[in-house]
Amino acid sequence: MDPREVRTADDARRIVRERGLSHVKIGLHDIDGLLRGKYLHVDKFLSALDGGFGFCDVVLGWDSNDQLYDNVTYTGWHTAYPDAPARIVPESCRELPTEPGGLFFLCEFGEPAATLCPRGTLKRVLERARAMGFEVRCGFEYEFFVFAETPETIRQKGYRNLRPISPGFFGYSVLRNSVHAEWYREMLDLCERMDFGLEGLHTETGAGVLEAALRASDGLAAADKAALFKTFVKVLAQRRQWLITFMAKWSKDWPGCGGHIHISLLHAAAEATPAFHDAAAPHGMSATMRQFVAGQQALMPELLAMIAPTVNAYRRLVPGFWAPTSATWGIENRTAALRVIPGSPKSTRVEYRVAAADANPYLALAAAVGSGLWGIENGLDPGEALKGNAYAVEHAAQLDLPRTLMDAAARLKQSRAARALFSDDFVDHFAATREWEEREFRKHISDWELERYFEII
Repeated sequence: MDPREVRTADDARRIVRERGLSHVKIGLHDIDGLLRGKYLHVDKFLSALDGGFGFCDVVLGWDSNDQLYDNVTYTGWHTAYPDAPARIVPESCRELPTEPGGLFFLCEFGEPAATLCPRGTLKRVLERARAMGFEVRCGFEYEFFVFAETPETIRQKGYRNLRPISPGFFGYSVLRNSVHAEWYREMLDLCERMDFGLEGLHTETGAGVLEAALRASDGLAAADKAALFKTFVKVLAQRRQWLITFMAKWSKDWPGCGGHIHISLLHAAAEATPAFHDAAAPHGMSATMRQFVAGQQALMPELLAMIAPTVNAYRRLVPGFWAPTSATWGIENRTAALRVIPGSPKSTRVEYRVAAADANPYLALAAAVGSGLWGIENGLDPGEALKGNAYAVEHAAQLDLPRTLMDAAARLKQSRAARALFSDDFVDHFAATREWEEREFRKHISDWELERYFEII
């Protein structure tokens, strides 16, 4: 049986038994979008398909460095970190090319942890879309740097003088992708076999930086694919003694890494007709699309913590480096936060360009889609499309984006729309985790401060 044919618990049982597996790998994504998991004995796995299983809820209560939050209520020392109910998602079955014959399954938290679970949060947004008569179609694009380094060597070097797999600026280079043809082929094959196939893969403008565009899928499947892509291309690189980073801005000398999302809506009917296209309207934008874009624009400053969730993400949002600095929209305008791409009924879409590569795909998509739905529900209009260089054009103050993660967390906590879209419990918990993240950052003294002040001041 092919893993792509697995749809039900019975299918999962069948493929596991056909392969004679003793253990199955499972995993779920934490608040930061990191894949946390383990191997389950086949007996435990088969039992969990029916009744679920317990997964320690600490993965909702610690940061990317396994440090425990001191400011959240759902879990902590006060609850003693119990197991939370979790379920295996049969239709997420994947081949493990790096473990011949092995299988991987995604999981998600059940109630009450489902309120905080990133996958569960996105599912609720997609259910909202369905209740409004829409299905979501989307595809993720990721920029990432590849180094001829290992997890050990980057630490030995103190993250300095790192060696990218190729030097200099050379976007869309046939020379580079031909020299490294084996690496490209390994990556393309891995993505196909694990069912997060790529529509395109090319060098970006920077030393060792690539851009991968995942093929479009339905909303939840697209986020699953994006999240798995980020983990397993790292696995592939590290197995050949290389290293990938999706850090939003790892160096002041190179552009940051985007995690752009291309989104469209379909009418949830048997025909599944596109909802964004109107041939008679300016730029082919339907009224639904204008309202969707208006909602994204209006709520972007309030939801930015879900889209730019790290301290480092705000270093990417600077003029002139292909990242937006305000909640602007334009037609085929790559300086704007929202790039409307006109075309055929099927291809008309909006590119959510503010998102960085370090964002949790489930939460970034939940924010991008949820805000658009809010615009439809409230009949918003985005006004005139921005023309020219968004960095140089004056805009309304309400389009300004928060400049720090702490400011973004405060805006999220104050957002009535965010609470209506994602729940009070989620907003309070996630905002607290972002406040923790910035507090951790502020404990540390940077090299810049030492070099600037140590002797002279």
